[in-house]
Amino acid sequence: MADLSGIVKAYDIRGVVGEQFDASVVREIGAALARLLIGEGATEGVVIGYDMRESSPAFAAAFAEGITGQGLDVVDIGLASTDMLYYAAGTLGMAGAMFTASHNPAQYNGIKLCRAGATPIGQDSGLSAIRAAAEAGVPAGPGGGTVTKRDLLTGYAEYLRGLVDISGLRPLKIVVDAGNGMGGHTVPAVFDALPHEIEPLYFELDGSFPNHEANPLDPANLVDLQKRVVEVGADIGLAFDGDADRCFVVDERGEAVSPSTITALVAVRELAKAPGSAIIHNLITSQAVPEIVAENGGRPVRTRVGHSFIKETMASTDAVFGGEHSAHYYFRDFWRADTGMLAALHVLAALGESGTTLSTLAAGYSRYVESGEINSTVADQAGRIAAIKAEYGARDGVETDELDGLTVRLPGGSWFNLRASNTEPLLRLNVEAPDEAAVAALRDDVLAIVRA
Repeated sequence: MADLSGIVKAYDIRGVVGEQFDASVVREIGAALARLLIGEGATEGVVIGYDMRESSPAFAAAFAEGITGQGLDVVDIGLASTDMLYYAAGTLGMAGAMFTASHNPAQYNGIKLCRAGATPIGQDSGLSAIRAAAEAGVPAGPGGGTVTKRDLLTGYAEYLRGLVDISGLRPLKIVVDAGNGMGGHTVPAVFDALPHEIEPLYFELDGSFPNHEANPLDPANLVDLQKRVVEVGADIGLAFDGDADRCFVVDERGEAVSPSTITALVAVRELAKAPGSAIIHNLITSQAVPEIVAENGGRPVRTRVGHSFIKETMASTDAVFGGEHSAHYYFRDFWRADTGMLAALHVLAALGESGTTLSTLAAGYSRYVESGEINSTVADQAGRIAAIKAEYGARDGVETDELDGLTVRLPGGSWFNLRASNTEPLLRLNVEAPDEAAVAALRDDVLAIVRA
């Protein structure tokens, strides 16, 4: 087997179909996962789901061949969002494999893996061993594993609705942009039981993404949703990424609502159910998040960026909820896995209960101005970070830490984080300050050094 270092990432497997990723590679990875699970004493089998990409059904079938060839059984749930796969792994008590490249362009596909209970499998928790076994060639197994098809869509929808009190919701007008991704499959199942009017955008499952990329983190991919919300006078807009595990929110004015604001809003709701609990936030979320969590009796816990760190910290602190700047939202009631759909239900419930507009509601959870992530191509990443630390670290009243990259806190409430990409020659800058002028000034000062 060829070197798989180009497709095995920190948290998943992802590559260009036909060049880095084909059925033979997938079959071998399936066999390697089965050997890993058998070695750990897990014999329950593997549940498999897949997204709408053209190659996904065939890849899922090849993966199942690898699993069953080693003697483990497979449950095939067919078309699914990634959080639906987590639901399956949690309720069935089986390891899981989701075939998706998430928000990546059409030529990509990939696999997200987890153990039973939706516990993640990442580079340091089994993925490197799977890669090594697949590269070496997995010995033939005893065979005899079976494949059973199950439809879990209704159960998934009912489970999520059971986690949010929707009994007193006022009817809302909602525009949902599925981006031709899996939201077009899961949103109707979850929302049809709600008293809302749904205006669908791009619900047709199409892995070629004919309208726009299924990556709402890029503002260009929110334009259609923002325009439609204003045109139809909607109360709220929701945008899901390709595998529908992330959800982005637009208010009634067509303005994007920061994921940090959503994190704070949902955190307050979760703390009402579990007073005094820990709430996880990564170090790029707004300072408003730990402030609001503390004000509501919770324990804010700061982590590095990345779902493996979030999930590990949630487990060690028994946190009830966690949020990231990238619109990943994690719930203790959902096996500590991320589900944008559950976050969306919380926002709809809060808006329905409020009797006001989303912009007014969101303003109560937003205190600062954020720059968003700014990327710079830099050859000497460590050198540029060191130059920034030397420039700012000696100033009076400045605090720094290196939990993930370099975070610098300045007097007056401004701060920034500069961190290197794990996969590209990029430095990622995030700035927050009390107002737009302060954000712009600090951003420009840091970039002048980074890009010098």
